[in-house]
Amino acid sequence: MVQRSRCLVLYITIFWFQFSFGQLVDLKGQIVAAGEVDGIHVINTSASRFTISDSSGKFTIPAKLNDTILFSGISYQPKEIVITKLMAASQNLTVYLEELVTVLDEVVVGKILTGDLIFDLKNTPIKPEVNFYNLGIPGYTGKPKTQSERRLYEATSGGGFIPLNPILNAISGRTKELKNQVSLEGLDNCLYKIKSQFSEILFGKSNLAESLRIEFFYYCQDDLRFERVCKVNNDLETFEFLEAKLESYKDILRSQKN
Repeated sequence: MVQRSRCLVLYITIFWFQFSFGQLVDLKGQIVAAGEVDGIHVINTSASRFTISDSSGKFTIPAKLNDTILFSGISYQPKEIVITKLMAASQNLTVYLEELVTVLDEVVVGKILTGDLIFDLKNTPIKPEVNFYNLGIPGYTGKPKTQSERRLYEATSGGGFIPLNPILNAISGRTKELKNQVSLEGLDNCLYKIKSQFSEILFGKSNLAESLRIEFFYYCQDDLRFERVCKVNNDLETFEFLEAKLESYKDILRSQKN
């Protein structure tokens, strides 16, 4: 027991000398927040080191005593932490982020009610449903974004004289990774739509076994022309593409049998 205690003291002493003389050591951390913790920027502003958190909020960044670590995410308030002796000794860091809430001034819509039911009914004409157009507030009316699309938007948007988020995500490769993820997600959705729309008419005059049909559609998706077929969204062109691929797929099956 005494021997283990001495070893522990020796380890802490060596580690402390590393920090005292300015040597960077990898600190492991955990981000805790109410929302998503994937892709939070973790920046050692003192040592010009940068990383991002994973889907569970974990990260590793080089740091030394008295370094300042900045945590920045589009949905959270920025937070700075200075590395203390305790953090340095434990090589561990837990960070709690607060959501970024935009507070609006008080808005009164319509007339103020008095509490007199008869008077208020006469004084309050029926109007169309209030929406963000009525209030002069910008709003989004397009197609709801998927989770991947929302993450890509957050990674490529930012405010300020020099937007920080797009630059850091481009350097780290996160933007490219998210774009590929959105593209693959779009191709999968297109494949599902084509399979639902054309399966009955395509296989109505074909003897292709049921067990091979899913494999056939993935065979179509691997074709470089598949992405163009999805973008054009022309039923006739799509069906001609599927017929040609079906004949090609049958030829492959026949060659495998022989």
